Amino acid sequence: MTPLSQVFHSDPDILGGTPVFVGTRVPVQSLFDYLEGGDTLGEFLRQFPSVKREQAVAALDLARDSLLGGTRSS
Repeated sequence: MTPLSQVFHSDPDILGGTPVFVGTRVPVQSLFDYLEGGDTLGEFLRQFPSVKREQAVAALDLARDSLLGGTRSS
């Protein structure tokens, strides 16, 4: 699993502190907006090539774990 510190961060000097993927100026919210709009993860990554697949997947994993309390159905 990718360490959280390599997935996203928030800095007041970058987009006013909006959480962005590390090494980019791409807001994490953009990933969720794309998926909500019916786009695929692949399309998001094509539109934002500075975001690594591992970062996007880790952000989704974090959101899932947050909602499901870290449990996975088998």
